[in-house]
Amino acid sequence: MNKEQELKDIVKERYAKIAKQGKAENAASCCGATTPSNKIYNIMMDDYSETGGYIEDADLGLGCGLPTQFAKIKKGDTVIDLGSGAGNDCFVARHETGAEGKVIGIDFTPIMIEKARANAEKLGFNNVEFRAGDIDDMPVGNDVADVIVSNCVLNLVPNKQKVIQEIHRVLKPNGHFSISDIVLVGKLPEALKEDAEMYAGCVAGAIQKSEYLQFLIDEGFQNIQVQKEKPITIPDDILSKYLSPEEVITFNKGTTGIFSITVYAEKKGINPEKPKVKLSDISSENTCAPASGCC
Repeated sequence: MNKEQELKDIVKERYAKIAKQGKAENAASCCGATTPSNKIYNIMMDDYSETGGYIEDADLGLGCGLPTQFAKIKKGDTVIDLGSGAGNDCFVARHETGAEGKVIGIDFTPIMIEKARANAEKLGFNNVEFRAGDIDDMPVGNDVADVIVSNCVLNLVPNKQKVIQEIHRVLKPNGHFSISDIVLVGKLPEALKEDAEMYAGCVAGAIQKSEYLQFLIDEGFQNIQVQKEKPITIPDDILSKYLSPEEVITFNKGTTGIFSITVYAEKKGINPEKPKVKLSDISSENTCAPASGCC
């Protein structure tokens, strides 16, 4: 088995377990995937409960932002949610598209698909569907979506560049995405980076922020914006699983940063060619104060 498939299988196994847990259990662990810290923390410091379309039964507490809040979804839009889980972001998106729109959730964990479909049926949402598949090979045709959203999922995929290529393929010309994800600034200690459990818990699967944004530039996306950014702190009792006490102190004093970011970008339409975006052109609309918690 190749390394990429092995990592996918690790994530699928973890998220199948998560699907069987309650939100409280998931919120007490790192992205719902690892043994809980003695502190209560969760990567998602953003509260969905006041968001239109929010369905508590569909919220497993696994996100790292509120991408639908920034996604500029309009009535009648077709929206695709990558890594749709139990359906939370799909139902929020459906609130924005209205009954005249369409929402498609894609997830590769069978039990998540089952939970999401059951939630949709219970709600009577005939314009929300859930498809089983990998987001680096989406079960969707070309130029289908007006908007793509995703919440803390790309960091779990080994081949992130392929996912970004798929996003570009599936978006309509002039379509756009808003995606919340985990990125790094600086280098993680190898003990964290290589551990499979930490990978399923989001941190080790993250790539450098500059590399992440460069993938979007290379794919030809325009008007790239960091809509929101906040630092994530890993509690010492989690770090101590991977690092010596001295290494924990050094890590906490270092320049390495783990961030939740929400990024927006547009697929070029039929307008004349625009100049290629550079990293220095990318704007940040707002950043957040440090948040307690972990990935």
